Amino acid sequence: MMFILGLKNDIVVYSMSSLIPKISEQIYAADTLRVLENRYSTLGPMWVTHQMEWNNAVYTSFKDHDKFLIIIFLIKKTLNFYSKHFIKLSFDEFYSKDTVEIERFSVSEISDSLLIPKESARRKILELEKMGVIKKIRKKIIIDRSKFFYTKPNDSIKRISRFMSSLSEMCEDENVLKKAITSSYLEKIIKDNFSYIWKIYYELQIPMMMSYKLVFKDLESFHIFGTCIVNQHLHAKKITNEHMSRESFIKILYQSNKMQGLNAMSISDITGIPRATVIRKLKNLVNLKYLAIDNKKHYKLTGNFVGQLKPLQKNIIIKLSKFSAIIYNLTQ
Repeated sequence: MMFILGLKNDIVVYSMSSLIPKISEQIYAADTLRVLENRYSTLGPMWVTHQMEWNNAVYTSFKDHDKFLIIIFLIKKTLNFYSKHFIKLSFDEFYSKDTVEIERFSVSEISDSLLIPKESARRKILELEKMGVIKKIRKKIIIDRSKFFYTKPNDSIKRISRFMSSLSEMCEDENVLKKAITSSYLEKIIKDNFSYIWKIYYELQIPMMMSYKLVFKDLESFHIFGTCIVNQHLHAKKITNEHMSRESFIKILYQSNKMQGLNAMSISDITGIPRATVIRKLKNLVNLKYLAIDNKKHYKLTGNFVGQLKPLQKNIIIKLSKFSAIIYNLTQ
């Protein structure tokens, strides 16, 4: 059987291999979902920490979530093109150049897909063009990563590899996997199959951001609220050592008096969002009763978010379980 290894001098390179995965040994998303749900007290804090660190990186590039999401939305279109044409690029191949050619796009497409008002989308795209981030060269449209603060996602790959290694240990305990997988090997798998896996990763992340945007109306509010979520996940983990389901663990997040909240300055330092903006968004989150402020001016979860966010968070866990199963199957 022929497998595509990648590109060399713009030519697709193939390899013959007899290593055909056994259908009977494939990992199913329903099984990884069960483990994620049952062991959430251990896995949940790791995952939400990964999410907020990724969110911090999203904001850092332009001090504007939407602009970076426009960039990765356009790059995902290119990753879709590679996948459709059976092209697989490794991490090093994908980042061998600062520029990435992208498909044609419209303001309406960006507006509809990323929930940005059309005039705002048009303005942000023009600003990216003025910065030289998006360029039109004859018939080509490219993204030039050298024109903005951008780091290769080495940290994201390390974090997701550590998370999936921990999940694999629990999958081994529950006989979903024969053997736990090391984070270093998972990192290698992700980097070797980068264009394919990062396409799926963006398919997890972009809809997640849009779902929260619908709830919070803007991504800065979600970013600030999410930072409080991470803080209480980490504190909840400290006060319970037993394996707990997602349902049970979430109750601890807002019912325990032992929880330590965050002040506005700390949230600003963690997220990179200006303190004045943080204070304004926090006031709105308190008015919505998603957060409460104590006499030390620390912000904590109230529990009022649970009903509205529960279906959304469930959907994210389902997508995460599918993503995990795909990567585990690549290690077989």
